[in-house]
Amino acid sequence: MAWHRGGAKLTAVVAVALTALTGLTGCSDDSSPSSVASKAASAVASIGSQATAAIASATAEAGRRLDEVKNGVDAKDAVKLGTPTTDSAGRSTVEVTADNTAGSTKSFAVQVEFKDTGGNLLDTVVVTVSDVPAGKSGTATARSNRRLSGDVKAETGTALRY
Repeated sequence: MAWHRGGAKLTAVVAVALTALTGLTGCSDDSSPSSVASKAASAVASIGSQATAAIASATAEAGRRLDEVKNGVDAKDAVKLGTPTTDSAGRSTVEVTADNTAGSTKSFAVQVEFKDTGGNLLDTVVVTVSDVPAGKSGTATARSNRRLSGDVKAETGTALRY
């Protein structure tokens, strides 16, 4: 649902909407409860559109980064994600571990999808695990493009070994 995508701005808009819906006192001619509720609904829709645009932009950037990988092979089974946490800037992070089962040093491009508990996409990023020696594991940290609210889980979208 788009309700979880707007962060602090959405919380403020919902507070305005709830105030309007629970009754206003001292309303002027242009701020009747229905007018205020309509304006609040428009603001919520606007924030929802901004969140959708942010996700579309992140998805496009992830696709572009994956398209840059030449001669990549599917490595989704070789990638594991840790438990998402929140960094000091309020962004979601997750450790990415890539196991290199090839006979030579390889790098990995891993698309990490940050989702809410309902499975709705909140953000997506691509992280590179560079120069992992043959038979070894390498790690990197994926960081969301923006602050995400609520319980966030991380899933591997696409993983390429090259």
